[in-house]
Amino acid sequence: MSTTAHPRIEQPRPMPTPPMVATIERRLLVNYRLDPDVARSMLPDGMRPQIVDDSAVAGVCLIRLRHLRPAILGRAEVGHTSENAAHRIAAEWDTPDGPRTGVYIPRRHSSSRLVRLVGGRIFPGTHAAARVHSATSDHRIEVKFDAVDLHVRVRVDPEPYADFDSGLFDSLTTASEFFRKDAEGWSPRRSGGLEGLRLDTDSWSVTHAGSPEVESSFFDALPAGAAVLDHVLLMRGVPARWTAAGGTARAA
Repeated sequence: MSTTAHPRIEQPRPMPTPPMVATIERRLLVNYRLDPDVARSMLPDGMRPQIVDDSAVAGVCLIRLRHLRPAILGRAEVGHTSENAAHRIAAEWDTPDGPRTGVYIPRRHSSSRLVRLVGGRIFPGTHAAARVHSATSDHRIEVKFDAVDLHVRVRVDPEPYADFDSGLFDSLTTASEFFRKDAEGWSPRRSGGLEGLRLDTDSWSVTHAGSPEVESSFFDALPAGAAVLDHVLLMRGVPARWTAAGGTARAA
């Protein structure tokens, strides 16, 4: 697999993609230490894994959005609610302006018919269907995604004051900054190539989820020892904005 070619940014779609806003009601970032060679095999040509302490970084983002709507509607308390899952690999690639970092997202799932309808058509991000069960309290969060070819179950007991335990990062602050910098996510287009989506917020804040129980058919199917659960981060009540990331991309 080539590691010298870089994703070529094409011209944006003729119809501008409308920025979208929502409140991240709950976001679980379930993060794994991944064997670098396995990570390379999962990335498209032109991308390479980001390496932290001799490991690639991968995971699944389980996100519940409230009041999802076009940004033109401002802060109106209206919009759509959805549960979404994105499997991610922290990646980097070369551009004429130098290296850039983000995440490659091989799989996206959503409980929302609306999200599945517009994703990859009106707005970047093609989603497959999934059934979702979630339960949230002050002391426990459990989320389960089931699709034709996917099963994810995560249960955490939020412990904001517990010691942060990770083989990747030496502190919660270091972990938070690592994931904050990767605002762009690139995923396969319906018609081939890649399309990018950028998430921005002025209120980035994560806590240590603590005591995770995780099942993931995606990572469990990898060779034994290739993916090791490292930690889970939690975001709650964060306003966010999504925009298309530089039109579309494909390996050069």
